[in-house]
Formats: sequence, structure tokens, C-alpha cells
Amino acid sequence: MKMSSAIRAALVALTAFAGLMSSAAHADEGTIAMTIYKAGWVIGGSGGSGVLNFRGRRYGLSTGGLDYGLVFGGSKTVLRGRVSNINRASDVAGVYGAAGAGLAVGRGARAIVLTNQKGAVLELAGQQTGLMANADLSGLAITLK
Repeated sequence: MKMSSAIRAALVALTAFAGLMSSAAHADEGTIAMTIYKAGWVIGGSGGSGVLNFRGRRYGLSTGGLDYGLVFGGSKTVLRGRVSNINRASDVAGVYGAAGAGLAVGRGARAIVLTNQKGAVLELAGQQTGLMANADLSGLAITLK
């Protein structure tokens, strides 16, 4: 029995779509904790370290980044949260970009959601300590140690 080309194309498209959905369904999640130090005057920089807990193992992380815009002061931010949409620990590594604004005098709360080029999603919240005023564009690079 011959299948029309339209039906065949529809079946191929449906099979491809099912494969994509299956791949997304197999994505996993983990927890992450990071400490980031940030300082600047117009142009700022940040750096720090952290730990990814994924599938029963701990992976060390390094962070570094640049900020440009209105940046003044220095701060220490301790963030904890979850990372989702990853298949392996190395999916967390990459560049995350964000536009943000904030003011910290003493202690303040901080929350952020970031996505990298591999689709990893970080949902983080925590405490920021220091004197920092910012309205900037920032990039954060995370690497596995």
C-alpha cells in the first residue's frame, strides 16, 4: 500500500516532534549554591565560586563576569536555588546574561532567573551584603572546576 507524500511528511514531522519532547522529558535538575563578589565604578566585575549537586554528586563551580552601566560599590551575594533543564553537569557551564537594577545598603534580598545557551535555567535567591547601586547589563560565566 502506498502512502501519500503529505501523510508521510506528517508522520516524519510527528516522529521528530515526539523525539524532541522525549529529549526534554529526560532533562533533569539539581541544586546550586554560589557566592559572588561584585565591585565596580561604571564598569564592574564579579567573581566567585559555588557547588552544583546533581545526580548524587557534587561539582565545583567558578564564576566570573562583567557589568556595564551604572555600577557603584561592592557586595557579596550568597545565592541558593535550583538548576533545571540539564542532562549532564557540564550543561550548567556557559554564559548567562541579565539586565538588572538594585540597591543594597547593608543587607538585602536578591532573586534572579538566568538561562544559558544550552538551555540550563538557574532559579536563585539569597542575601546580598554591602554597598551597591546598579542599573546595568551584566554577563556571568560559569565553569566547572
